[in-house]
Amino acid sequence: MAAAGLHSNVRLLSSLLLTMSNNNPELFSPSQKYQLLVYHADSLFHDKEYRNAVSKYTMALQQKKALSKTSKVRPSTGNSASTPQSQCLPSEIEVKYKMAECYTMLKQDKDAIAILDGIPSRQRTPKINMMLANLYKKAGQERPSVTSYKEVLRQCPLALDAILGLLSLSVKGAEVASMTMNVIQTVPNLDWLSVWIKAYAFVHTGDNSRAINTICSLEKKSLLRDNVDLLGSLADLYFRAGDNKNSVLKFEQAQMLDPYLIKGMDVYGYLLAREGRLEDVENLGCRLFNISDQHAEPWVVSGCHSFYSKRYSRALYLGAKAIQLNSNSVQALLLKGAALRNMGRVQEAIIHFREAIRLAPCRLDCYEGLIECYLASNSIREAMVMANNVYKTLGANAQTLTLLATVCLEDPVTQEKAKTLLDKALTQRPDYIKAVVKKAELLSREQKYEDGIALLRNALANQSDCVLHRILGDFLVAVNEYQEAMDQYSIALSLDPNDQKSLEGMQKMEKEESPTDATQEEDVDDMEGSGEEGDLEGSDSEAAQWADQEQWFGMQ
Repeated sequence: MAAAGLHSNVRLLSSLLLTMSNNNPELFSPSQKYQLLVYHADSLFHDKEYRNAVSKYTMALQQKKALSKTSKVRPSTGNSASTPQSQCLPSEIEVKYKMAECYTMLKQDKDAIAILDGIPSRQRTPKINMMLANLYKKAGQERPSVTSYKEVLRQCPLALDAILGLLSLSVKGAEVASMTMNVIQTVPNLDWLSVWIKAYAFVHTGDNSRAINTICSLEKKSLLRDNVDLLGSLADLYFRAGDNKNSVLKFEQAQMLDPYLIKGMDVYGYLLAREGRLEDVENLGCRLFNISDQHAEPWVVSGCHSFYSKRYSRALYLGAKAIQLNSNSVQALLLKGAALRNMGRVQEAIIHFREAIRLAPCRLDCYEGLIECYLASNSIREAMVMANNVYKTLGANAQTLTLLATVCLEDPVTQEKAKTLLDKALTQRPDYIKAVVKKAELLSREQKYEDGIALLRNALANQSDCVLHRILGDFLVAVNEYQEAMDQYSIALSLDPNDQKSLEGMQKMEKEESPTDATQEEDVDDMEGSGEEGDLEGSDSEAAQWADQEQWFGMQ
């Protein structure tokens, strides 16, 4: 029955037989008792009763020890043939592996490591080494993690996840490639593997541009064209490089090839939410929940919808639920951190951003979130130290230059330095939106509106962005170009109907153009204001509701 997968039947029968054995110890031989305990524990594991399963596996191992001490197997009263059974007893190593699986499901990683460490190195199978490597890595024990990953590759040279594990632990790409050389030479059609390793070596060193170029060269090869994993990696790399437009395109392409794709959809949902496409985000979240609610991604996508709808308590709850499902979800940590920051709980937000940085040291958005927290708490010195470290660690590219300039803009003493940094960033990437926005902010302070208009028109020549159109509208108002300013606000609102600043700019212009209707419009504003107060009251009650949910998840 166990071999046939009839787990519920095994559970009932093994339970009855174990009770019989307890009432009459002579009924079954020690080897039969051991088998029954393992079968019963396996059925509990299948029913996700992990703590109970651990208890039964422990009893089975104790029975196995007693069995090992017995020189001769006692015959059972049922005269069953014990010799064939003793020859096919469940492996003690397999039992320990299943115990470790139970411990990981119970989030008791230390116990999982302890049980697997007890298996002699020579007896460890590839799956045991793989689990150990992942557990060591999660615990921050890099050296034993590298050793375990290498052992997996020694036994299985095409274990690509083990390769990614080594690269993420700063093992050189050339060293990893050397471990797969024999299989590349002996197995046909594996000439792409060395290029694949090279590409992901660039990914894990933060060299996004070379990683993109290398993966593009792989993706263009006829045998690997339209591979969903490569497209997902490309989308993620474009996102890291700040090229959101190409990132969205690649995610959409991957999604069309695999409608059930979950991996990376949290980043995709975040990008859509940032663009103001909240209806698309809501649809994406519903679709992902229909695929699986046991992954972090659907919860993160729904959380992004709530966050950009300014429902921060709900976003916090959804982010916490995502972390509960996958504690290594960087996007979930960023979502929860951002929600905490916007709710004024800055110190808690800092903890989440730091954890995101630990998990993804090459992702700039993790550092951006932390620096925003420092600036929100007026810790400019800490923000400057962090921005300088990022600049030195990830190199002088448009993103790191802009991040450093953002901090410099907060201090009147470093305004000129900010200007120099932004000019360097825009020289490298004239279309980098964050750099354009910060340069426009600087020009606005200096009241150089004509220069700002020229900068924004140039940036909008090859792309359309809500924020850029809105800022251009503000600059045009400053030089009395009211009609074109109104056009820019309209374009901004067409891109993001929820952009409050564009709406405010448009309403302000309408008032200035129709002074005779001022009294009427004030009445309308009063009515709208009262409606907003009603909405806010509703939001408060909703916040209280979600605050209760947060407490349930232990987030207070």
